[in-house]
Amino acid sequence: GIAGTFTFDRSLIKTIHEMKKTGIFYGSTTGVTESIAEQIASKLGITSSDVHNVGNTNANTIEDYEVLILGSSTWGTGDLQDDWYDFLDTLAACNLHGKTIALFGCGDGCGFGGTFCDAVGTIYEKLQGLGCTFTGSVETAGYGYDASTAEVNNGEFVGLLIDENNEADKTEERIKSWTEALKKTL
Repeated sequence: GIAGTFTFDRSLIKTIHEMKKTGIFYGSTTGVTESIAEQIASKLGITSSDVHNVGNTNANTIEDYEVLILGSSTWGTGDLQDDWYDFLDTLAACNLHGKTIALFGCGDGCGFGGTFCDAVGTIYEKLQGLGCTFTGSVETAGYGYDASTAEVNNGEFVGLLIDENNEADKTEERIKSWTEALKKTL
């Protein structure tokens, strides 16, 4: 037989069973947002089968989930990542009543400081008023940028914003803090 005893953290088991079915949906051109999505999934214990690239996922897939974590990089002067345009239109036409949504995004606070992570603001604006509840806001303190449509309240972003170009040293801690806060609401 196998000798020894096994111990496990009962609170972790409780958390896994109580956490609502969560899906991560991201759009990524260069792989940065995909990497952030994978890190978020890892911290939240979300399996890779529940992490979806919007470029090859039907928006109706969201019906399988109670919680949607949506992420997009920002391109040009505040544009959505290309794969998000059709997905977002279809998503907005889905029944979002009762769903909880958390947003994250990647941007460049120095090179495009006037439109920092505006794609996150675009997703928020499009889905607002469709019966879903948003969670996961983040304080703007400590970020270097000029303006962002993702800043919905003075001093608060609607979700987690990541600047891998200029603040990569803060990414790990930002993801950790955000996912810890999300666990309390999910």
